[in-house]
Amino acid sequence: MSQKKTSLKPKNNQARNYLFIAAILSLFSLQEAAMAAKPHERAFRKEDSATGMLFSSQNLNKDIKDFFLYGDYVYSNNIQSILFYKKGWDMAPPHIRFESDERLVLRFDDLDADYKDFYYTIIHCDAYWTPTNLQPFEYIDGFNEDMIRDYSRSINTVVPYTQYFMEFPSFNLRPRISGNYILKVYLNGNPDDVVFTRRFMVYEQQVAVEGDVRQATLVMYRDTHQQLSFSISTLNYYISNPGQDMKLVITQNGRWDNAIIGIQPRMIQGNRFIYDHEQELLFEAGNEFRHFDIRSLRFLSERLGEISSSPRHWEVFLLNDPVRRNRRYTSEGDLNGKFNIENVDYQDDMLESDYAWVYFSLPMNAPVDNASVHVMGALTNWNLTRDNEMVYNSRQRKYETSLFLKQGYYNYQYAVLEDGSSKARMDDTEGNYSEAENDYSIFVYHKQPGTLYDRLISIRHMNSGARQINRH
Repeated sequence: MSQKKTSLKPKNNQARNYLFIAAILSLFSLQEAAMAAKPHERAFRKEDSATGMLFSSQNLNKDIKDFFLYGDYVYSNNIQSILFYKKGWDMAPPHIRFESDERLVLRFDDLDADYKDFYYTIIHCDAYWTPTNLQPFEYIDGFNEDMIRDYSRSINTVVPYTQYFMEFPSFNLRPRISGNYILKVYLNGNPDDVVFTRRFMVYEQQVAVEGDVRQATLVMYRDTHQQLSFSISTLNYYISNPGQDMKLVITQNGRWDNAIIGIQPRMIQGNRFIYDHEQELLFEAGNEFRHFDIRSLRFLSERLGEISSSPRHWEVFLLNDPVRRNRRYTSEGDLNGKFNIENVDYQDDMLESDYAWVYFSLPMNAPVDNASVHVMGALTNWNLTRDNEMVYNSRQRKYETSLFLKQGYYNYQYAVLEDGSSKARMDDTEGNYSEAENDYSIFVYHKQPGTLYDRLISIRHMNSGARQINRH
């Protein structure tokens, strides 16, 4: 699903278009520039394919402060380890039920290790993450912004940091309606000085969704794809024109690049809408996620080849990861791309866990043509950017990169992004196996006649292994 990029400042349409084009041109120019990386910058080692030399680079598109994307993005190099989840279960997505006591928890680390005044607000979006035309008072109950007041310092870590914490909704700021929202965090009460953004959802349970996940029906996809089949029962909730007023979005493992949108029911039986398409509801099955464990920096765990330390930071070198495209599928428990911050050597997972450069390597005989290779998962916000792009080492015949990560247990995969595409493919690096276990989420939206926004009237989670689960 493409991400919307918009100006932070109100301007007329013509001026906005000119600024947008100028910003895009500047983005491509800045991305080619090289800068000296500070120890805490989210840089990665890159190799010159001709010389084999390594140099540091960083994603510079965060220098364009007048524009930002409506999704999960970080705009400041000092911000790391953003956790945003439903209170009570730190692996749950940030979804809360409308007019309930459910709350979200936000944690993030500032590697400048000082104190800053962080503020936040929320932005209401439609089903496809485009901001609605509603005024803040129409979707916010309380003030338009609030301050993040709770913070703590790291304890005895090589890399010092300050961790900020809040629960949402707060007494001062609450969502007034259901739907998709962007949480925008910024500095010093200045909404233009954006630090990061995060998606969250406020849902109602007005309709019932039932279904399952199975192997694809069509023979050509049977071994490589998974097919969803489900129905929506409106019960006593009235939808006058489902083809026009109801929207569905379906995601796999929290990814948005391969989300299915705009699907229509194949059949309507009274108040029941049936979705059992053979092709329109197919997902590449992928493979089980790879993993590494850095909950301890004292001992080598599985998948770790070397751990080294310096006065400034730790370094962790993972073993070479094999390409799994033509290997036999092996069932293995995973977190479906998520990660968990944890420390087995000290008591406080959040404040006594240290940071390390984690080095990834993927041997391949030749680079992928007209495409880039990325480390993908929740550890990279499910985004495909220069921050997590790998570089081909022609001398050693492998892709390499590194990420600055906090101690914990991590899932990841290697994704290939074709030039000009926004959707990742896994077949070249991970393979596609219909037996793979994946989480799927179905989001049902309804725009009532005469209103200006999409209500989120149901969320349903399904799992290809457990058939169907509902975490709400």
